[in-house]
Amino acid sequence: QVQVGESGGGSVQAGGSLRLSCGASGRTFSSYSMGWFRQAPGKEREFVAAISRSGESTYYAESVKGRFTISRDNAKSTVYLQMNSLKPEDTAVYYCAVRDGFWHQIRRVESYDYWGQGTQVTVSS
Repeated sequence: QVQVGESGGGSVQAGGSLRLSCGASGRTFSSYSMGWFRQAPGKEREFVAAISRSGESTYYAESVKGRFTISRDNAKSTVYLQMNSLKPEDTAVYYCAVRDGFWHQIRRVESYDYWGQGTQVTVSS
């Protein structure tokens, strides 16, 4: 069983920044493709960003491209989401997701095997 945990959420004003962190235990961390998703009240969970097992490939939702950066440190078994120029519409619970295997259909919720409990991000105008 893989344990997944996020941290780093909070409340900021529009234009501010936050960095989310996510750790995953279990098999070797570098064997996992990793993703970030978010869910706002009354809305479906949506893809935010993903990173390949080596970290060489990344992919972003259009709504966050140029503002968010996903990265990973396999030695620390941690993936990060640096969020800059935050907007009120970024307000959501952010979830870390683990795909046990290669980089495939990484925008789909169904592609991930394990999930964290989520961390709240609130952006005020």
